[in-house]
Amino acid sequence: MQVDDTGETGGAVTAGRLLNDAERAYLGADFGVVRPLLQRFQAEFGAPDTEDAAVRYAVLRAALAARVGNWPEAVRRCPDSGLDLAATGVVHALAVGALRRLSEEGGRHTDHGTAALAIVLWAHLLDEDDPGGFRALLIERRGAPVPDELWEEARRHLLGRVTDLLRALDVRAGRDVLAAWDTAWEVERAVLAVLLSDSGPDGLIPLVDAARHLVSRGRGEALLDAYTARHPDPATWTAGSPDHRACADVLAQALAERGQGRLRAKKWTEALTDFSTAMRLGYSLGTGDRVAVLRAGKNVGRSRTGRDYSPTLRIHGLELAHALLPEDGSLAAELTAELVRQGRKVLDTDPRQSRNRFARALVVSPDDKDARSGLDDHLRADLRRALDGAEPQEKIRAEAVRDLLRRDPDCAPARRWLRDRDAEGAVAAASGGDMTAARSAVRRMLQYHGVEGPYGEEDVTRVLVDLVVVEARSSEAEGTRTGRERTVDLLGTAVGLAGPASGRIREEYEAAVLGLAEHLEATASPSDVIELFLRDPMRTGVSARFDQTVIAAYLRRARTREQEGDPGGAQRDRACAQQIGAGLPDQGLLFGPAPRLCGRHHDDSGQEALF
Repeated sequence: MQVDDTGETGGAVTAGRLLNDAERAYLGADFGVVRPLLQRFQAEFGAPDTEDAAVRYAVLRAALAARVGNWPEAVRRCPDSGLDLAATGVVHALAVGALRRLSEEGGRHTDHGTAALAIVLWAHLLDEDDPGGFRALLIERRGAPVPDELWEEARRHLLGRVTDLLRALDVRAGRDVLAAWDTAWEVERAVLAVLLSDSGPDGLIPLVDAARHLVSRGRGEALLDAYTARHPDPATWTAGSPDHRACADVLAQALAERGQGRLRAKKWTEALTDFSTAMRLGYSLGTGDRVAVLRAGKNVGRSRTGRDYSPTLRIHGLELAHALLPEDGSLAAELTAELVRQGRKVLDTDPRQSRNRFARALVVSPDDKDARSGLDDHLRADLRRALDGAEPQEKIRAEAVRDLLRRDPDCAPARRWLRDRDAEGAVAAASGGDMTAARSAVRRMLQYHGVEGPYGEEDVTRVLVDLVVVEARSSEAEGTRTGRERTVDLLGTAVGLAGPASGRIREEYEAAVLGLAEHLEATASPSDVIELFLRDPMRTGVSARFDQTVIAAYLRRARTREQEGDPGGAQRDRACAQQIGAGLPDQGLLFGPAPRLCGRHHDDSGQEALF
């Protein structure tokens, strides 16, 4: 083909003329001329400065790249919009080549770039408005008019061929409807969504565009199936999640539509689940949706005959319905009644589940008397177990017991448990030196015991002393070192509380100190006995047995120190033993202000004279 490069008669060569000549050369299969013309265009005019020239130049470059099999370059060069500005014949040749490329054997089902190119070009050529003049091209090549019927038939035939090929490639590659090339093909024909520069193996169009298209075509279930395969846990689908934010509104619409469909099929639980997931994705229930939720809530978990009644399924469904319509009193009442009914049913066989049922019923309906009664029954049973020395089913909270007592003032287990708890608290506070807290606990204990106030300070102290002494005797009965040490501490506290009236208690205290010393002598080291002595629990001279036990401990330790090469320590221990054995006066220092060898401290004891 001879091409005139000189431009119009008497005029200079223009960019438009060069592009015209290049298009004619390409359509005339004179491909050896096309590239020089485009090179001259670039050399003389640089980058195209108009959209028309840019599109025509880019399509020609893409077509040349495709002719030599460089499809990545063809995809990169071809624009995805403004194709009506390019020569229709060149666009058609490039489109046919792309479709042939995809239909070749050998892995073309994954060539997403070529697929995107074919989709963009064929969607342009087969657009029902024919923006590129494809019908005119056919008329020109046919040499005769193309009737409307024939044009529509041919157009439908070509659309079908493209669709069938893309679907086959999707099946071969295992793509779901969200990533399917067929979906991208449908969307491109509707809204021109494919961007050649952004197409990739994850999809030729944005996920949200594919999802929105599927819903608009009544294929919401296909969307949900594909999305669930990608994200198997719908419980995590929320509008605020980065993984689901983009498609939240479309998914919500699809779920609501499927929920209505499941309702019509009487799949009550499934319908409520769909509405719940839709709500998490930001969906607002309409009037029809609210009616659907109410109907599902009234029917979930049961049938007209009662044969398919499932309490677990019914409670679950009512929970879903109540969460969707929290302001609806009928659903709240239905849920509460079912929870109480099932709580009563498993009261003895499954106490934990029973308790949970009653507790949930009170959350739904805080004033429900049956639910409160059920929980109170469980608490009474726990109190009886605890008072009998057994392990309660649940940890007992004092506030819950006090609430029970306010509702049932005659509940003896509650009174006894609170009384015992306050008795233990009084002893613990007294042992820790907090007498104010100890006396307060005693007053509460007396109140729960039925003793009428007011409670005088002397009476309260006497009761407190009795409680401490009882606890001390209980600890001593254990027979262990820890128990004996606690006994000494508690009886010492009781002596301090009793004051001048502590004679009997002091005797018991001194006997406990002696018992601890002898226990340590038999089971522990001499140093343990000496440490007890240095805590000054009893003055020397009060108990000869105690003094002798301490002396023996000092002498044993002296022998041990001597054997270990510590003569100074041995000497000090023997001196201490001698001083204890010699007996001490009540006043004055026996040896003057000498250094304290043993380290005891007692403001009112002659034992300080030892040191």
